[in-house]
Amino acid sequence: MKRVYFLLAFSTLGMSTYGQKTIDQKVAELLAKMTLEEKVGQMVQYSGFEYATGPQQSNSAAVLEEIKKGKVGSMLNVAGSEETRAFQKLAMQSRLKIPLLFGQDVIHGYRTTFPVNLGQAASWDLGMIEKSERIAATEAAAYGIHWTFAPMVDIARDPRWGRVMEGSGEDTYLGTKIGLARIKGFQGRGLGSLDAVMACAKHFAAYGAAVGGRDYNSVDMSLRQLNETYLPPFKAAAEAGVATFMNSFNDINGIPATANQYIQRDLLKGKWNYKGFVVSDWGSIGEMIPHGYARDANEAAEKAIQGGSDMDMESRVYMAQLPKLVKEGKVDAKLVDDATGRILTRKFEMGLFDDPYRFSNEKRQKEQTDNRENRKFGREFGSKSIVLLKNQGNILPLSKTVKTVALIGPFAKETVANHGFWSIAFKDDNQRIVSQFDGIKNQLDKNSTLMYAKGCNVDDQDKSQFSEAVETAKKADVVIMTLGEGHAMSGEAKSRSNIGFTGVQEDLLKEIAKTGKPIILMVNAGRPLIFNWASDNIPAIMYTWWLGTEAGNSIADVLFGTVNPGGKLPMSFPRTEGQIPVYYNHFNTGRPAKNNTDRNYVSAYIDLDNDPKYPFGYGLSYTDFKYSDMILSSVNLTGNQTLNISVTVSNTGKYDGEEVVQLYIRDLFGKVVRPVKELKGFQKIFIKKGESKKVDFKLTPEELKFFDEDLNFDWESGEFDIMIGTHSQNVQTKRINWVK
Repeated sequence: MKRVYFLLAFSTLGMSTYGQKTIDQKVAELLAKMTLEEKVGQMVQYSGFEYATGPQQSNSAAVLEEIKKGKVGSMLNVAGSEETRAFQKLAMQSRLKIPLLFGQDVIHGYRTTFPVNLGQAASWDLGMIEKSERIAATEAAAYGIHWTFAPMVDIARDPRWGRVMEGSGEDTYLGTKIGLARIKGFQGRGLGSLDAVMACAKHFAAYGAAVGGRDYNSVDMSLRQLNETYLPPFKAAAEAGVATFMNSFNDINGIPATANQYIQRDLLKGKWNYKGFVVSDWGSIGEMIPHGYARDANEAAEKAIQGGSDMDMESRVYMAQLPKLVKEGKVDAKLVDDATGRILTRKFEMGLFDDPYRFSNEKRQKEQTDNRENRKFGREFGSKSIVLLKNQGNILPLSKTVKTVALIGPFAKETVANHGFWSIAFKDDNQRIVSQFDGIKNQLDKNSTLMYAKGCNVDDQDKSQFSEAVETAKKADVVIMTLGEGHAMSGEAKSRSNIGFTGVQEDLLKEIAKTGKPIILMVNAGRPLIFNWASDNIPAIMYTWWLGTEAGNSIADVLFGTVNPGGKLPMSFPRTEGQIPVYYNHFNTGRPAKNNTDRNYVSAYIDLDNDPKYPFGYGLSYTDFKYSDMILSSVNLTGNQTLNISVTVSNTGKYDGEEVVQLYIRDLFGKVVRPVKELKGFQKIFIKKGESKKVDFKLTPEELKFFDEDLNFDWESGEFDIMIGTHSQNVQTKRINWVK
């Protein structure tokens, strides 16, 4: 953003020093020097001028002047050592020389892009997820970024909602574990480390339950469900020391999250004793006006600060309204001091008062621009995120010496699309991102032939390329089809009412199937899609998500068996949109369907099975795993005893492989109805062919706790089913009795 530089009047004044005082003392000392307008300025965040991630309303010259006057606390969408340094120099011209925070949506990688987050969740590999964020933080920090707006820990049960790609799926337990791994990865050895960034738990709260799967929509639920299903990942994030929170666009039972005192004041800053700060989502403070909750900007600012929002992202409301609200006595000055103090605390922790430019380092940026080790890890992570849904006749893995392969579909030669949504764009993306065609070609034997036909576009009705694709398929020994949804069809503001293949892709698949050639289907998507015809008629299906910079190599590694797929679905895949929401841990109702044939006067559709097409936790391997010898330490327990559970898993197939062993429980009777099963543990293990491993779990009363109708969190005596298996619908079960 070169046009900033001519506006700069470079200052060489020294930075403030605070000696050996504690951060609390430093903050108090600084607050005492600040005017009301300077305090409110710390609560203001603007976007940079070239890359916006929301509806922008900035006047660039005015923003630059406000920075010089100390009326801006943070910028987002400003990156690169040169650009962040330029903006920071503006801030150093302010009276108190308070440095800026630079934030960015570092969602699934920075320079090195990893699988979209839902794809990462399919790996069920917490260590790899943490490492991916460690790399992302290192790269982002090298580009001058202090703060990422991640992880998104929203629980989501509706795949029509485009932002499922940014989260970890439908399960509270899995989502909590993954969220903690991400925070640990981002924040590394601690705030202030030059390879760490501030993490942000978002969207607080219940954004993933938007009615109809429509982005920015209302959320209506009981407080019990809110506390039990949607809040645990946030509570765990707060306890883990996540640097910041971001509230959500939605209202919760009629109160916009941006001004919701229950979640922000009573829970987060009260009961949970959270010491970080809360940033609004883009424009959400001002959006309380069209919500019908605030009459005007003045009332929006008043309700937002009283509700617990500390920083205003791009609403332009706080600076315009808060000072006069305080002077008029409508807002307690202590609320402004508290919010400003929380923000200043993070800036001190990041070391920005000691050196505002410490993250703006050209040498570190150059070192992280193309880090080969990061790419190597990205390739491995991509392969571990792929889910094998079907492998009829063991068509996979494919031999590298197969004579002729046809790669057909609109995604075969895509490069930038492999980034997926919510990725950072670089000018050389077309050259550095590995296409599926190149990844496959590089691993095929030199005597083999890889043919290509696009077949159709992603999202139109043009069938003019069908004939070429059919003729290409006829010449091949095996056909690889690459279909799905466009990379920008899932993400923020990307809700879809129909989540099948877009355009004429399914028609193309049917035409290719008529050739009689064996077909391997790769599904590219950021969400669960519905593809029933393909599921029923195509022998081999791999769910490849969007895998990032090394996508083509990751896919080829799995296709040819260099990597044995071990991914498991983090969301249930519906049979049709009319079945949504469908999720594994539902209640049983008073008239449960006993099977899929007798649908008379039970909770069932008369025209559709209740079960999802592919259940939560599902995923195949090139090898076979057998579960046996499930052993419990006791079937009768009392008080705070620990239940030890073990199961033997044997690899009875022809390949070494990884298996995700999943532990579920069911509380059979309670003061409130309980789900038919709940995930309470999992382990990802590697077993060589012909070998067996004993897998151990421990269960304590803590895992039995739930919220009752009065929001008491406790467990009660009773019978429990203990289940272990390869996915949520394939488990061994034993019953226990546990008495308080």
